[in-house]
Amino acid sequence: MPKTALITGAARGIGAGLAVAFARAGYQVAVNCRTQESLEQRGLAVAEQCRALGAGAVCFVADVSDFAACAGMVSQVVSRLGGIDVLVNNAGITRDGLAARMSEADYDAVLDANLKSVFNMIRHVSPVMMRQKHGKIINMTSVVGINGNKGQLNYAASKAGVIGITKSVAKELGSRGITCNAIAPGFIQSEMTDSLSDKLKAAMLSMTSLGRFGTVEDVARTALFLAESDFITGQVLVVDGGLSM
Repeated sequence: MPKTALITGAARGIGAGLAVAFARAGYQVAVNCRTQESLEQRGLAVAEQCRALGAGAVCFVADVSDFAACAGMVSQVVSRLGGIDVLVNNAGITRDGLAARMSEADYDAVLDANLKSVFNMIRHVSPVMMRQKHGKIINMTSVVGINGNKGQLNYAASKAGVIGITKSVAKELGSRGITCNAIAPGFIQSEMTDSLSDKLKAAMLSMTSLGRFGTVEDVARTALFLAESDFITGQVLVVDGGLSM
């Protein structure tokens, strides 16, 4: 039976690319979408791409910042796909603003979506993996969680928290045959970077040693490497083209 990868926030961007990459590698894929609308607009198409590669793929709707919704989704994934071998905590949002002006609502929204969601998913998936006596947990953090960034206090706090969760879970679950690692991307080509001015793009690229934006495929290859690695745990792999050197 093929292994199963559950990827949160998989309707678009890096998450969609991860879903397709895992499908191409022979995994069954559980495609998480936050809302029914995102499922209909993007998630179903992602699942279809996975199936076109010969992989089993099923969409699941759950707001991963909701503890009970995560419990329900995990139960459904296990019921329909037989287990969860890899969990990729990818879902996240930004609500940028300077610290002196940031609203409490914007701070809370980012912490819930980016950090509480990681706890929620690990809390409900880890018993599944412990019963299986194996599993790989991969958390998406960011170079901003390592270095901070002006105007992103909430995002930096959430992503730094993800690193703390990663190391703690790696220590807790290692004896059960479960690894937990994180990926910290830098500037990745996306709909957001496509909309930037040429001047701003040039400024961003000047800070990157390799002189280009990363791609979703760069991140996906790293996730697949971690999914197939048995003796790496508690690590943060920086995928930033030399930005943070």
